[in-house]
Amino acid sequence: MEGVHFARIAQIGFLGFAFAGVYGFVAAASDGEQRRTCSALCALRPNYAAQNRLAPDFELPALGGGTVRLSDYRGKTVILNFWTKTCRPCLEEMPAIAQLAKSLKKHSNVALLTICTDESLEDARDTLRAVLGTEPPFPVLLDPESEVVTGKYGTKLYPETWFIDPRGVIRARFDGPRDWASPLPIDLAKSLTSPLSCSVEFSGGEARGNAADVCAELSAARL
Repeated sequence: MEGVHFARIAQIGFLGFAFAGVYGFVAAASDGEQRRTCSALCALRPNYAAQNRLAPDFELPALGGGTVRLSDYRGKTVILNFWTKTCRPCLEEMPAIAQLAKSLKKHSNVALLTICTDESLEDARDTLRAVLGTEPPFPVLLDPESEVVTGKYGTKLYPETWFIDPRGVIRARFDGPRDWASPLPIDLAKSLTSPLSCSVEFSGGEARGNAADVCAELSAARL
């Protein structure tokens, strides 16, 4: 009987170790996936990032004719850039925006839209032709009264760029110009289409919340 009792204890102990091993493996895998999905967001350091605000819908006239409605892109990640011709940083980042648009042609689940607050679509087209030396490779929408840009999104300074996930939720906002030609914006946009997306939040450009340590660890690893 003592042998049987000992065998049962050993069996229970083995199962306990096995469970701990499996749990540790799953936890490590989950932790690794979180780091993978957060790497682009942490590197780009948006001014704002969260998951609790739906992007206001809008419908605006587009360069080339017709109108564009944001909700028509539901199911895709949308990168939304606000600009105006009187904003020098806006014009300086336009070549990088154009390069991003060209790179996104390989990614059918990500869309790039720009909204201009100038007087007319012709004015916007002439400005972009002068800056890019060609027709813009991205949709240009017109909001001359800033009813969408300021009225719905609260934007007062340009440029400003928003990342909206396939559910229509605002996931990040970037104030000022960025290097949009780097691989990081595409990595961030693609990460928002995956079921397990980054849970790190940003406020004022600083990572906050329960997952903020992920950004700190990733930053330390790059040093």
